Amino acid sequence: MIEAGEWTRGITRLAVLTGAGISTDSGVPDYRGPDGLWTRDPSAVEAFTYSRFMTDPAARARFWRTYVDHPAWRAEPNAAHRTLVALQRSGTAVRVLTQNVDGLHQQAGLPARTVLELHGTIHEVRCTGCDVRTPTAATLARVRAGVTDPRCDDCGAILKLAVVLFGEYLDDPVLDHARRIAAASQLLLAVGSSLRVEPAASLCAVAVRAGARLVIVNRDETPYDDLADEVVREPIGEALPRIVAALHANRRPTPTRMK
Repeated sequence: MIEAGEWTRGITRLAVLTGAGISTDSGVPDYRGPDGLWTRDPSAVEAFTYSRFMTDPAARARFWRTYVDHPAWRAEPNAAHRTLVALQRSGTAVRVLTQNVDGLHQQAGLPARTVLELHGTIHEVRCTGCDVRTPTAATLARVRAGVTDPRCDDCGAILKLAVVLFGEYLDDPVLDHARRIAAASQLLLAVGSSLRVEPAASLCAVAVRAGARLVIVNRDETPYDDLADEVVREPIGEALPRIVAALHANRRPTPTRMK
């Protein structure tokens, strides 16, 4: 089906919405899967809620403990990440809209300008007071040294990873850019996302309304399955290379650039 699907034909502009599932083969745990962070410890979500993080020093201490030795620091890109790089280098205009914060798409070789990090990045820390950004390694070193609630050296305000927590709004310019990319695509691939976290998941509807095809690659059902041209339940590391090979084989020779 992947090889013969009509949706594989003539695609030169591709948007890929990626979620935690694309990074699990790299050893980065997801949130809601069988071994996910929330599945193993449902109470942990409190430390990832913006209001709780900003008002409760104990929640902040728990948050920083979660990341001080997180598997993401040791993770390497897997076959799915590398497959998207190969497609982009072959001439297809690929734009990745990722809910992930691990930076593995860029580490795999996608140019930073082609990756839009909807939920931020773990590789920077942002001061909630003066908005200064610093590399995360420096703050984690302080946490390892016993600082449970690190503060900004310049203004003394609370520090947080440059990620979007529950109850925190996405950056408007980033979301607007993502919507433009989704609307300009001929095909939106949603890979490894539960599509239950909005507004990122609504990019599927944005793409379909603009006339794009939608293909969902995910282990479990999603709220957007009914909109999809095809839903693929195979493991991502197996399905995505076959999908990309089919897209490449059926592509027109001259791609159109995406903004």
